[in-house]
Amino acid sequence: MAAMKKHRFEVILALVFVGAFLALWMWLTPGTRGALTRAEVDVYIRRIEAAAPMPAAEKAEAMARLRAWGEADDGAPVHMLNLMRYYPKLQPLPGATARLTSVEGTMSPIEANAYYEEQVLPILERLGGYPVVGGNAVGVRGSDGQRHSNLMVYDRDADDWDRVLVVRYPSRRAFFELLANPEYAELMPYKLAALKVALVPVRAQAEVPDPRWIAGLGLLALFFGVGWLRALRRR
Repeated sequence: MAAMKKHRFEVILALVFVGAFLALWMWLTPGTRGALTRAEVDVYIRRIEAAAPMPAAEKAEAMARLRAWGEADDGAPVHMLNLMRYYPKLQPLPGATARLTSVEGTMSPIEANAYYEEQVLPILERLGGYPVVGGNAVGVRGSDGQRHSNLMVYDRDADDWDRVLVVRYPSRRAFFELLANPEYAELMPYKLAALKVALVPVRAQAEVPDPRWIAGLGLLALFFGVGWLRALRRR
């Protein structure tokens, strides 16, 4: 009992750090719900399809790909590569005219996408996702005197991107939850009207150490550091 009182501060600090580590772990971990089932994918697709302001043919192909990707879920985290090319001006979208009225003529495509990214980030974070890297293409001058994005080879389909973003999702379920969220549906037109995007899901084979372990080791080092300093003061 006396030992407990003597080291009361260290015990409380250890509990606080353990709680912080567990909270981070739960946030970044896919969870215990497992891989998506076909029934769950059906529900998500219906919700996403109803809200997505896209031309009919484009929407049908996008939903087919989303469905196939969801049904192939392995429950693992996924990194989503976003390659973006701005339109010269905001594009009209089926079923989203009213939502774009307030920004059309006042926002540039760059401003509309910046607003989209700012507003989506809190929703993304609630789902355990976060941007790993994001930024505008530096741009290189080609032999034609024009600015391009690809440093090595020119191919219009793989060149002239304006912005790149890599987002980590704890699971495919989290990605579907984002797209099916009514809050997100209100923001989607800002992105789709502002730019052309290539969305490429990636299974990470090489990445920086898992942030959960980095945080855990950091908290452990801090705990022992505080304990060492307090021990020195007692002498």
